[in-house]
Amino acid sequence: MAWGAAAALLALALLLGGARGLRRWRRRGRAGRGGGVGGGGGLVPLWEGGSGAPSRALLVTAHPDDEAMFFAPTVLRLGSAGTRPAVLCCSAGNYYNQGEIRKKELEQSCSLLGIPASDVTVIDHRDLPDNPAVEWDTQLLADIVLKHIEANHINLVVTFDAGGVSGHANHISLYTALRSLHSQQKLPEGCRVLVLESVNLFRKYISILDVPISCLLPRDALFVLTEEETEQAKKAMRCHRSQLLWFRHLYMLFSRYMVINSLRLL
Repeated sequence: MAWGAAAALLALALLLGGARGLRRWRRRGRAGRGGGVGGGGGLVPLWEGGSGAPSRALLVTAHPDDEAMFFAPTVLRLGSAGTRPAVLCCSAGNYYNQGEIRKKELEQSCSLLGIPASDVTVIDHRDLPDNPAVEWDTQLLADIVLKHIEANHINLVVTFDAGGVSGHANHISLYTALRSLHSQQKLPEGCRVLVLESVNLFRKYISILDVPISCLLPRDALFVLTEEETEQAKKAMRCHRSQLLWFRHLYMLFSRYMVINSLRLL
């Protein structure tokens, strides 16, 4: 028992020490935004042979609240790099008949993330229901997304990867549709696709303590928020009042996705 207690105290000390070190690291990143991961690192390698950051980015999500719950680090970092991000939300989130409420919450959240209502589009199609058991039609979804990309001159698309972060069938359907467009070479020339990395349960809920792991593992882009930006992301998430059950508050405290996004190119 004594050894077990000592081991637990040692682990706690290591975690606290690591957290203090990461706070210092994030303050340094805040002071020098131009370089390193804390300053938006990862953009330059994506655009080798190009000229700086992409001008128009499209975040393709499945439900209102995805933009804050999963993608806030990407949205905020792209915005600070001079990119104009927009959101295409492919359902109104009407699983509990709250679609109209959730549309308004989405606009409020996006406004806090620097995206005006004019750049927020919600697709409310009967064949794209908000339902964790339903896989959306790949061709229908691909057609909708492609039309939006072409109409808005998008040169970077961001969405979920094959794991959908939470395994939600609607999230995975977005990846399948974008992968189809990419593999069939239907995307406009120069348009790239970044997918958000799904991680295991342990990494998902260690917040900023996942930064060293994310830095060591292969990825094409890594975005880490400062403390102030993390608060901004949490305020955006709090706009989704209809969804703020008790476990969502715990999610905001512990999820790496409120602080860190690691992404891969298709």
